[in-house]
Amino acid sequence: MVCLSALLLAGCAEEAGEPAEDDGTSPSLIEEAVAFVERTEAELEEIWIRAERASWVKENFITVDTSQIEADSQEVVLARTADLATEAARFSGLELPEDVARKLQLLKTSLPLAAPRDAAAQRELAGIGAQLSSMYGSGRYCPRGGAECLTLDELTRTMASSRDPGELLDAWKGWRTISPPMREMYRRFAQLGNEGAQVLGFDDLGVLWRSSYDMPPEAFREELERLWEQVRPLYEALHCHVRSRLSAFYGSNVVPADGMIPAHLLGNMWAQSWDNIHDLVAPRQQEAGYDLTQLLQARQVGALEMVRFGERFFTSLGFEPLPATFWERSLFTRPADREVVCHASAWDLDMREDLRIKMCIEINAEDFRTIHHELGHNFYQRAYRRQRPLFRGGANDGFHEGIGDTIALSITPGYLARIGLLAGEPGAAGDLDFLLRMALDKVAFLPFGLLIDQWRWGVFSGEIPPEDYNGAWWRLREKYQGIAAPLPRSEADFDPGAKYHVPANTPYTRYFLAHILQFQFHRALCDAAGYSGPLQRCSIYDSREAGRRLAAMLEMGKSRPWPEALAVLTGGEEMDATAILDYFAPLGAWLEEQNANRSCGW
Repeated sequence: MVCLSALLLAGCAEEAGEPAEDDGTSPSLIEEAVAFVERTEAELEEIWIRAERASWVKENFITVDTSQIEADSQEVVLARTADLATEAARFSGLELPEDVARKLQLLKTSLPLAAPRDAAAQRELAGIGAQLSSMYGSGRYCPRGGAECLTLDELTRTMASSRDPGELLDAWKGWRTISPPMREMYRRFAQLGNEGAQVLGFDDLGVLWRSSYDMPPEAFREELERLWEQVRPLYEALHCHVRSRLSAFYGSNVVPADGMIPAHLLGNMWAQSWDNIHDLVAPRQQEAGYDLTQLLQARQVGALEMVRFGERFFTSLGFEPLPATFWERSLFTRPADREVVCHASAWDLDMREDLRIKMCIEINAEDFRTIHHELGHNFYQRAYRRQRPLFRGGANDGFHEGIGDTIALSITPGYLARIGLLAGEPGAAGDLDFLLRMALDKVAFLPFGLLIDQWRWGVFSGEIPPEDYNGAWWRLREKYQGIAAPLPRSEADFDPGAKYHVPANTPYTRYFLAHILQFQFHRALCDAAGYSGPLQRCSIYDSREAGRRLAAMLEMGKSRPWPEALAVLTGGEEMDATAILDYFAPLGAWLEEQNANRSCGW
């Protein structure tokens, strides 16, 4: 969670009230609009902060009472913003100052949950949202009738380390026992969410989401497909190689040589990242790369020091250190005495300096990079804190997700040598293995990052009816990922609910965009740092010029359309996935050789 305001703010629609009967130039009405925006920002900031604190408490102390407190605070946000939307409609059609007009537009489009008109429906929507999140956070798989229940952390470790297909299948199937009870609740959630979106003038909640990208919603859909087509050939080459190696390891009766890959064999609970099966698909007869997990564990790096590494990277670029309260108030490890939502998240509780992360850190490479990702949110939040409340946010939500990942791309062998985790920078012979590890994480994720919201948009529009929730989910996974369910699934299941972002109502396209943007950002920052070698070996660590360029974009927040913010950093206003192809060029050539005699596709 970046900020509750980023989950709950709603806005106005022309139909919410009567537009001003004016030629658009009345000084009195324009002055009223300016004053209205100022009052609205002050009021929303106050209720956002209260609601954010309630959410922090609930996610760190999951009980019936804290869930209710969170639901109550969300209800206030939903109800009050609905009232403000009605008031704002009377300024429609005025020739307003540019910043005021943008703020009113952000009220209408920038956030993904809007309140229905009816007060009882508002309470119901807030309650369902809090309950779905709590159900996920407290979910357990109890394979022997409840005697020994397993947490998601424990099941995730099994998925990452086991090579026993039966054990993997049990863990995969077990986690999905938590989500069928969510199914009917989610149907009602989608219905109420659509009612709120329609109050604002949108056809459904998915259209509201897609309208928050400074372009028409259908144009945004086309933009996503354009970006996907740029990277699809690289993903399909990776899929082909991984499937061939898994088929050789498990046998063609488990992994067909020319079909889809069973979802439980890719080292991750959701098959969204495949880096945990690196050992099964690594280049043969190549110089081995390094294992960051082993390096961290061998040096007995603790959870707190993992976070310190991340902070030091940002300060090397010229950013100020995190405040003392960050270290006092964040959650770094899973507590033994209470239920918490362990999904990693970054928080800005007062929209100024009370920055925190909430994360149950494991000492491994994945969490090392995740820490940089979450700190990227925190440093972004601090950078735009001087903006007015409605401008405090990423240029678009993909920017917010992409900043920390951009920094993580600088976690190169050379950087690890500079900070003492490697004895020395290895030669180029290990680059292929390094790139494969990165592709198993970054490239493998791309279709998953795209399809989550494809499913939700279909649900919200009615294209996917409740009786087809699970079937449509798996058709999308097959289409985009080439991944198949490892055992028969039915509409008694609700597999989307086993992914945090669905019950938490967190839009997911931001992660797809972040995976595109981080490479585009990285290429531009490496240029700013004066680097001229292979892109995968570039680290901007300790480059003040790269830091200056980055800070200039972050400080803008969402005060300008995202293409303008993008241009500040990259020099161009179009998102471009070719930086991914540049970064993975040596791997792409190698995969083409490996797949020469294989049947690729599915």
